[in-house]
Amino acid sequence: MRVSLPPPARPSLRPTFPLESDGASVDRAAPHVAGAASALVGGSSVSESPLSSLILKGTSKIVLLVLDGVGDLPDLGRGGLTPLAAARTPHLDALAPAAALGRLLPVAIGITPGSGPGHLALFGYDPIATQVGRGVLEALGAGFELESGDVAARANFCTLGGDGVVSDRRAGRIASEVCARLVATLAREVPRIEDVGVLLEPGKGHRFVAVLRGPGLAGPVSDADPHHEGAPVPASRAAGDDPAAAKTARIVNAFVARAAQVLHGESPANGVLMRGLSARPVLPGYRERFQLRAAAIAAYPMYRGVAQLAGMEVVPVGERVADAFAAAGARWSEHDFFFIHIKGTDMAGEDGNFAAKVAVIEEVDRALPDLMGLAPDVLCVTGDHSTPVPVKGHSWHPVPVLVHGRWCGADGAARFHELTCRTGSLGVVPSRDLMALLLANAGRLDKFGA
Repeated sequence: MRVSLPPPARPSLRPTFPLESDGASVDRAAPHVAGAASALVGGSSVSESPLSSLILKGTSKIVLLVLDGVGDLPDLGRGGLTPLAAARTPHLDALAPAAALGRLLPVAIGITPGSGPGHLALFGYDPIATQVGRGVLEALGAGFELESGDVAARANFCTLGGDGVVSDRRAGRIASEVCARLVATLAREVPRIEDVGVLLEPGKGHRFVAVLRGPGLAGPVSDADPHHEGAPVPASRAAGDDPAAAKTARIVNAFVARAAQVLHGESPANGVLMRGLSARPVLPGYRERFQLRAAAIAAYPMYRGVAQLAGMEVVPVGERVADAFAAAGARWSEHDFFFIHIKGTDMAGEDGNFAAKVAVIEEVDRALPDLMGLAPDVLCVTGDHSTPVPVKGHSWHPVPVLVHGRWCGADGAARFHELTCRTGSLGVVPSRDLMALLLANAGRLDKFGA
């Protein structure tokens, strides 16, 4: 049943929680103010702070709703609006007056993050100290059981000109069915290179996963991907003198060359690119670090993979926003932290499509009553990075963030978008400190010191 979100008559310093199913107001003990304040002080990541000694067990529920690449820049041709500001978002706007707003800095000033570091930071890991190759994330998300010594890569089909120059890095965003057919062809024609097995798994659209399995492999090695059109596919190289890394780079280059031969005559997907090659690291998980039973609701393999590294249980879900929120409801009693990932905002930004980005944001807003009807104690809406429409890619710009809960404070903002977040009470917060803020607002942090 859909639950309406009536906008409050005026901002309250202690906004009420949504109603439980029996209609009774939720009344929970306030968290220690000192503990909440300590979560906002300093620039250390949660793993380097005293946070682990302050964790309290509880029954409160936290939802982290990530609109991938939601941050954007004003469009002067549209009255200075961003997609978030141009979108009709009555339900987000109903939350804004009683929420705390601000901006997140994914890595550091001026640094453009990849999706892996962007999400690891949101999950409370230091994105610089905790570097994970995207190939590992994609492989885990695709269901690969990575073995010791495996090297995984994020791969995708591309369009190559007659001179070997990449003319389209995404091969026209071919359909998933076409991708599956081409991956099956490559798996049949290139099962091994030297003494290394090549394991392939199709993904969504033009994407697939490649896992190299054999003796004497190691990462990381450089990408066999120019990262832009108009350049040939560069050779992968080992960063140092490690023979295992050198062997890995040689295998990667041989696979890319052999794939181009096999795909000759295909259009538009007649080549492959590989990046994010690395082995799986070991990270402390959410239950160990935060005493949270965490669930990840994400349609795309990469985001399921990074959530798995953080110790979250992956929940199968379709691509519609309503499906994601329904999946949260189905598992509501089993978990107390929910990471919900929405990909469409990032895809629209990368395509430079303002209207499409607006449409995804409005789809999220239409479904939001279903999520709020579950009565989360803390709801955070943000992104892993900005993907501005005019940039057509990730950028270094801060990301808008909204935190709604009983003790978040009420900024009294009329709406939720980049401009209102500039003057929000949270200011600019490193993404790696967001988990401390959410835990504090959920009453899951004890006070620090006497």
